[in-house]
Order: sequence, then C-alpha cells, then structure tokens
Amino acid sequence: MLDREGFRPNVGVILLNARNQVFWGKRLRTHSWQFPQGGIKHGETPEQAMFRELHEEVGLRPEHVQVIARTRDWLRYEVPDHFIRREARGHYRGQKQIWFLLRLLGRDTDMNLRATDHPEFDAWRWNEYWVPLDVVIEFKRNVYEMALTELARFLPRTHHHNRYLRSGMRAQRHDPATGEPKAPDNGTPAALRWHEEPLQGIEKS
Repeated sequence: MLDREGFRPNVGVILLNARNQVFWGKRLRTHSWQFPQGGIKHGETPEQAMFRELHEEVGLRPEHVQVIARTRDWLRYEVPDHFIRREARGHYRGQKQIWFLLRLLGRDTDMNLRATDHPEFDAWRWNEYWVPLDVVIEFKRNVYEMALTELARFLPRTHHHNRYLRSGMRAQRHDPATGEPKAPDNGTPAALRWHEEPLQGIEKS
C-alpha cells in the first residue's frame, strides 16, 4: 500500500525503560541495530499497527507498555535503489512513519524476540536516549534523529543536554572532584552489552 508519492505507511517505536534508556534490536543475522518498526496494514490505525508490530518483533502486549507520545506528522525516508526489489523500482520510494514513544511497564523478561515464526531481531540491548547512530543503516539515520528530537520534550529535562547523535560527537565525561576530563573507560560500555536469544528452528545462512 503506497501513497501517491511512492511512500509506504509505517510505524516506528521508541521504547523506554525506567531509566529512559531506549530499546535497540539487532537485525537477524546482521550487524545492524534499529528500533522496532513495520508497515501499516489496510484498515489499521497507526496505533493498532504499532501494538501489532511491538508484539511481533519484541513480544510485548499493550498491558506491558504506556503510550507517552507520538509524532504529529509523517516522517519520511527514501530507500536507495539497490535496496529495492527490481519489480518495485520506479514507483516505490521509501517509508513514511508515525513514531511512538512508549515506556515499558513490565520487566525485561517480558520481551520475547521469538514471539512469531519470523523474528526480526536476534539480540537486543538498552542504550542511552542520545546515542550515536553509527550502527543504524545510513539512509534511516536522519528520520531517527527527527523522531528522537521531536519526542525528546516528553523526557525528563536531565536528558536534553546529551545530544550527541552524530558520529564523532560523543559526550565527554568530567571528574566531579577536579572538573577535568576523565580518561576513556577501557572496559566494555554498558550500552554495548546485549541480550542474545538463540533462535531454534531458524535456518542460519
């Protein structure tokens, strides 16, 4: 289902935990991370599509989350030709999305990446809200930034100063005692640790 400009209606989900960290899923058998998203079926409202995709991709049901906000208008991104099936080239341009900001009311253990026979992710992790978008496929980065920026006003003010989305713009930490910049931590950052789920019954390529 495409609009007149060649964009497919779609929803995206920014899921928060109690610390305002966001859920990132690792796409199946790739090194690419992204937020849950999916197309709106004929007859669905964006909110109905969001809850369906949330269950299909993350295993959560409406009672597990609270809807905090959504974007006011569609946010669009174009898909490069080499990612488009040959038969769709010429009339399909990309996605137009309504983004939802949700808070997890349940527990991490309520999430299930194998809620359906066609999982989208094989691992997940919590990241800080303003995290560099290097791990997101390039053509989606701008719409991610637009969604995060528009919905950021619904977060506590303490998170508004951490705007370091772009590569090379990472926030520098300072020693509270001296005010001097702290040396980089050589350990694995918490944001880079993830929960991996074995996907039994799925053929690996």
